[in-house]
Amino acid sequence: MSKRVLTGDRPTGKLHLGHFVGSLQRRIELQEDKSYDEIFVLLADDQALTDNFSNPKKIRNNIINVTLDYLSVGLDPNRVTFAIQSQLPALKELTFYFLNMVTTARLERNPTVKSELELRKFEGGVPVGFFVYPVSQTADIVAFDATTVPVGEDQKPMLEQAREIVQKFNSIYGDCLIAPEILLPKNASGNRLVGIDGNAKMSKSLGNCIYLSDNEDTVKEIVMKKMFTDPLHINVSDPGHVEGNVVFTYLDAFASDKQINTFAPEYKTLDEMKEHYKKGGLGDVKCKKVLLEVINELLSPFREKRKYWEDRIDEVYDILYNHTKKAVDVSNNVASRCAKAMGIDYFNDKNLILGEWKDWLSQK
Repeated sequence: MSKRVLTGDRPTGKLHLGHFVGSLQRRIELQEDKSYDEIFVLLADDQALTDNFSNPKKIRNNIINVTLDYLSVGLDPNRVTFAIQSQLPALKELTFYFLNMVTTARLERNPTVKSELELRKFEGGVPVGFFVYPVSQTADIVAFDATTVPVGEDQKPMLEQAREIVQKFNSIYGDCLIAPEILLPKNASGNRLVGIDGNAKMSKSLGNCIYLSDNEDTVKEIVMKKMFTDPLHINVSDPGHVEGNVVFTYLDAFASDKQINTFAPEYKTLDEMKEHYKKGGLGDVKCKKVLLEVINELLSPFREKRKYWEDRIDEVYDILYNHTKKAVDVSNNVASRCAKAMGIDYFNDKNLILGEWKDWLSQK
């Protein structure tokens, strides 16, 4: 059996460093991993509409932005298939089948659903489309016969529920669908990157991001003037705390010891720099300047590659169009297989209806 990866993002805005740490780095690794046969990346515009239904223009405008971010970080359109969710009719078909296999009580118990509802604070009630997000996500996964789904720890309950739905479908209709395996981050820093304000999650809606496409001036403004450090570290001579200090959290996530030694030659390693900060005598401005160099070194090739694709935007459109056409064929085949297993592909086998009719007549 071939090994397929399914992953993706809601195109509600440009991607940021949290996306890079949480998913994009892993996708690039998987792209280079010869043990996987195919990688599908879904631009989940249908799911984005569940809480942006009155503003589809926001989603529409960001499909290209997110694709440019994918290409800028090194996802290769010759090895990865990008697909626009709303253009895949099989996903709606599969979602409807699976809705009949999940209770509202089970959805309410999903920890990821609970946390997302708390974060978004819907006024006037929760949209049904958002509430059944775990079901539609299951359709996304099985529509590609995905064997592997890389997610952060916070998304683990969603994948567990997807496996439940697949197992229930297979128990009723026979072994028709593949139960996906969860691929968790390799280390704690891959789970979630805190925002520049120290909030537990970098998020567009919270305005605490550094975007992959931000220029040097914007990054400097964010790091030097907005990024939280240790509120108790008032004077340079004061002992400082690295735990919970956003600057050091980011250095842990992005800096190598070689970079530390290059941008602050008095230190051979990040640990040495941390020890100096904890003892006192190292100022926040110096630490931020080192981090600024590290982040710009990371983002510089992304900016260049994004500019390359921005100058070839018609090619980007063609990539999306042709890749989505391929995804339509793949997902339609899975939906047809499910309909056959359920015995509802009436016009592919006329006996499904006429045979039942003839049996009924013979028993009168």
